Amino acid sequence: MIKYQYFSMLYLYNSLSRKKEIFKPVKDKRVRMYTCGPTVYAYAHLGNLRTYLAEDLLKRALIFNGYQVKQVMNITDVGHLVSDADSGEDKIELAAKKEKKTSFEIADFYTEYFFSALKKLNIIFPEITAKATDHIKDYINYIKLLEEKGFTYFTSDGIYFDTSKLKDYGKLTGQSFKDLSKNLKAGARIEFSSEKKNITDFALWKFSPQNVKREMEWDSPWGKGFPGWHIECAVISLKYLGNCFQNGKFYPEKFETIDIHCGGIDHIPIHHTNEIAEVESLTKKPMARFWFHVNFLVLKETRMGKSEGNALLIEDIEKNTFSPLAFRYLSLTTHYRMPLEFSFESLKGAENSLREIYNFIENCLWEKKFLKNKQNKAFSLKKYSKDFEEAINNDLNTPQALSVLWNLISRYNKVKKDQKKISQLSPSAVYQLLLSFDKVLGLDFKKIKLPKIKKEVQSMVKERENLRKQKKWQAADNYREKIKEKGYLVEDTIFGPRVTKINE
Repeated sequence: MIKYQYFSMLYLYNSLSRKKEIFKPVKDKRVRMYTCGPTVYAYAHLGNLRTYLAEDLLKRALIFNGYQVKQVMNITDVGHLVSDADSGEDKIELAAKKEKKTSFEIADFYTEYFFSALKKLNIIFPEITAKATDHIKDYINYIKLLEEKGFTYFTSDGIYFDTSKLKDYGKLTGQSFKDLSKNLKAGARIEFSSEKKNITDFALWKFSPQNVKREMEWDSPWGKGFPGWHIECAVISLKYLGNCFQNGKFYPEKFETIDIHCGGIDHIPIHHTNEIAEVESLTKKPMARFWFHVNFLVLKETRMGKSEGNALLIEDIEKNTFSPLAFRYLSLTTHYRMPLEFSFESLKGAENSLREIYNFIENCLWEKKFLKNKQNKAFSLKKYSKDFEEAINNDLNTPQALSVLWNLISRYNKVKKDQKKISQLSPSAVYQLLLSFDKVLGLDFKKIKLPKIKKEVQSMVKERENLRKQKKWQAADNYREKIKEKGYLVEDTIFGPRVTKINE
């Protein structure tokens, strides 16, 4: 396999600094990466999956650059309430009532669905997947530490974090504590309880409502209840990536800053801001060096979401005869920090483009039987390799990376028409280069194989060639039609007859 190694540095946009920076992990070539996982109360829709596709792209780009990646993803199966004001019902329990199932059945069902969707999109699974309900003791122990340091207070419905204790609370949003509080009041996303000291304060532990039996509730030093949403991600990331969890206890002073924390842009003002508060209040160190956020999938300028009532699923595109990988390709056509506008027309264009790439790969596999050069002497592949790497290393510029791929295909096809240069082509080398591109793109180029031709059809193709040599054109055309009836097409090329399956 031919390799072209370059040492261009990877630049990523850091939401914390609001600029592109050279990516360097805390330790050598090992990257610790946390991705906020799904709240498993409903089907993961295409808008959700756009975020996970971008995070998969990031992971693949890191591996492409020689890093070892340890990715941790949580599964929120408790604690995510309907309102951002820490009020309303738990989304899992609410779904359980509607579907007349237990909360655990709901969580298990939609978790399984989520991972089946990831598989269809060729997304690399995390090294560690952590269910929120498996870490109740860890949350309680960490909240105790926050309590000891004076960051908590009681209300009638739970234990809250006092955000006024942190001078830089809200830094991920680029706003001061005062401005953030003012904007939250104006934005009406957060209701202000009279028991809250500050509108930005949030629940660490919620008490079970009186005279109401919850399925998901646990005993704690403060009363029976359940964890807040934000504490789950904070504690899980600390436990598995922060290197400060030993013998069942947290040692915040030993915390090592995580390399990358990922999520959607909607997590910036509340969820990720509150995670930072929970972690940095005790560790006194940055929670993560890089904050990686993905923009929305939109339908005619409206974000796709469950609350908007316009959520489309993987099954919706499959019902319209589209491949899930066509959606992956469509996602690559827009930079992850820009809104991605979805339509079935754009998906059709992505499907056609992907099919054209697959056809080109199949051509390479067929042509390498006739052009057996190890090196591509017709033109240099190094430029395309370098251009692709530079596009990816420029904050995952996939539109530019796809442009490099298409330029390579165009150049190859142009040279193939030149009788003087065609012998200098190396389909094998081009194919290997495309496979290296696909380590990042994740479009599953390896699955493309030459079709197996039935012996009966092979015999018919040979007979047709004999007729063509005898210039019996009508009889040869009749054989072409008979071959087509068998489900195959015959194309006459400079290398001889090419047989392909119909509709593949």
